[in-house]
This record gives sequence, structure tokens and C-alpha cells, in this order.
Amino acid sequence: MTGPILTPLEFREAPEGAEAAAIAFRARMRTRRSVRDFSDRPVSRETIEALVGAAASAPSGANKQPWRFVAVSDAALKREIRLAAEQEERLFYEKRASAEWLRDLAPLGTDPSKPFLETAPWIIVLFKCMRDDRPDRTSDLVYYANESVGIAAGFLIAAIHHAGLATLTHTPSPMAFLQKVLRRPEHERAFLLLPVGYPAADAKVPVIVRKPLEDVLVFDRPE
Repeated sequence: MTGPILTPLEFREAPEGAEAAAIAFRARMRTRRSVRDFSDRPVSRETIEALVGAAASAPSGANKQPWRFVAVSDAALKREIRLAAEQEERLFYEKRASAEWLRDLAPLGTDPSKPFLETAPWIIVLFKCMRDDRPDRTSDLVYYANESVGIAAGFLIAAIHHAGLATLTHTPSPMAFLQKVLRRPEHERAFLLLPVGYPAADAKVPVIVRKPLEDVLVFDRPE
């Protein structure tokens, strides 16, 4: 077994200082909202490449990078995805979801209709790879796949917002239809679907309240 090949770290401090940079990023991310009303205004392929490139820089278990991003702009394919997603969503709302779940969703105004899957210029489907399929792999195994892909999804959402675009974390359940529609191999499992584009001029979002910082942040441990 050979040891790691190391290289000097390339690291740049924020010129305005860590605290100011963190505060500015927090302010920017606080304006992020899940959007369901999209414009059909075009977004370049190069933009999508840059966004996915940022997401693919995420850390992963043993650097296995167990993700695949499928970017869809073809109108016919987006419609096929919409119809399949709405079929699953109707079953969810009519049969699969518990009464409690539906009550929790009610303030958000969601329903089985998903027109944003056609209106948004892009759909990015994030797949979780259940085995390492890189040509230079040392083994087929992947580690902490859910955690790794979840981190990449977070990077992608932040990158989309940073670029001045909108998205929505859509998880029609089950999502196996995406593997079939997009002709992905058996070891790739759909993890998350994100429409990407500009919000419609008349887009509206539900009034929600985020938990205050004191409810989500704990320093050290209670006495």
C-alpha cells in the first residue's frame, strides 16, 4: 500500500476578514427561497457547467465522489419528467401521505401539479452512485454516499443562489422513474431534482419563519 501524494494547500483568506465574509454570506443566503413559479428566460449551458462544477467540489467519503448530475433542457424530455413526477405526486397526495404530513404541507400550498418542471429552462437531477464507476478506481465501494451527495446538493443550492438564480428541492417519491426516463444505469439512484432558472416576474412564496439562531446553535455542552 502506498502513502498519499501531498501538495501544498492553496488557501486564501477573505480580504474583508472571516467575520465580515461570514456575515455577508449569511445575509445573502437568508434571501434564498424555494421557488415554484419560474420564468422561461434562458440560462446558458456554461452557467450550468459552472454550478455543477462548484457542487462537484464537495468533500466525499474516501474521495469517491458518488454523484452524477444530469442536466436537462430538452422540452420534450422535461415534459416527460413532469408527467411521470405528477403521476407519483398524485399517488402521494391521495394515498401515500399521512394526514399529519398533509397538514404540515398545507401552509406551503403544494399540490400534485408541477408546471415548473417544464417552465424552468433547466432541470438538474442529482443521482447517488451506489458503486464507484471511475476508470481509475481502487475499488467499487463507496462510503457515506448519502452524506456525500447531500453535501454536494447543499453546495449546488448555494451556488445557484449565488449566481442570482432560483431553484426548488423537489423529491417526488418514489423517484425511480427518473432512472428509467433518463436512461441511467442501475447503480445510479435519483437523490434530488432541482429546476433551475429565473423566478417569474409575479412569483410568490409562502410566508414562513426560520428558527432563531438560539434554537439551532449550541456552544459546547450544557452544564
